[in-house]
Amino acid sequence: MSCERKRLPEWFKVSLPAGRTAAEMHRRLSRLGLHTVCESARCPNQAECWGAGTATVMIMGDVCTRGCRFCNVKTGHPECAPDPEEPGNVARAVADAGLKYVVLTSVDRDDLADGGAGHFAATIRAVKGLSPEIRVEALIPDYRGDRLTTVLESGVDVLAHNVEVVPRMTPKLRDRRASWENSIGVLVEAGAYRRRDGACVLTKSSLMVGVGESDDEIRDAIRLLSEAGVAMITIGQYLQPTARHWPVDRYVEPVVFDSYREFALSLNIPFIASGPLVRSSYRAAELFALNRLQT
Repeated sequence: MSCERKRLPEWFKVSLPAGRTAAEMHRRLSRLGLHTVCESARCPNQAECWGAGTATVMIMGDVCTRGCRFCNVKTGHPECAPDPEEPGNVARAVADAGLKYVVLTSVDRDDLADGGAGHFAATIRAVKGLSPEIRVEALIPDYRGDRLTTVLESGVDVLAHNVEVVPRMTPKLRDRRASWENSIGVLVEAGAYRRRDGACVLTKSSLMVGVGESDDEIRDAIRLLSEAGVAMITIGQYLQPTARHWPVDRYVEPVVFDSYREFALSLNIPFIASGPLVRSSYRAAELFALNRLQT
């Protein structure tokens, strides 16, 4: 595979965050010491999301204990425990923004006894405590068993965990502690969970394309996610953050993304967002979840 960085196609031209609303979102989150995936992962949708006054908040710091070859989040050894004031700070940021749907995610914290599941749950409870109408999506690490139950019992509405890439590419791009089988297990466990009121938690996952997989492998991955009962899938183009990260193998054309979507719909997956700029935290998916949870 060539390490030469490929030129972006025309359909990847996006704007940088701009405008009063985007600037105010940046100030609000910075003032409270909150980190966003929008910045850490250099998401191409910052202009759209920040301009609309939305963001995905990353809790437990900005240093990840894992080192995936596609990710631009800093990796290393976190210097301290999660900030006990963070759940309240996140809740206040949500209140200030007047959001109805919040996406929370985190770095991996393998240095903590519970991987950070307890802190994740505390943050969800703090946000949900503001109003029963606030919907919370948690994009979590590969929590299984008691760790996953801790998050699910916090009142989360949507449980997201990303498989990231097709099975064959998983050991090449993801940290050695991650696996396709374990990630699917997270989604199956979460999908089988029932809250005390009998309601189920929606499950969601995301795939990147353009890292060396074939279209047939993408369709097989979609089928496996469908068999795991995943309700929402997002599929987007991988973009190489820096020269030291995994190189882009190909830029998938929009018409091919459309074919992925049609295949997913043929499997009766409730929601599929597929396109070059689609990311895991994607407004269309959030609107679908919000509407689904309100019915």
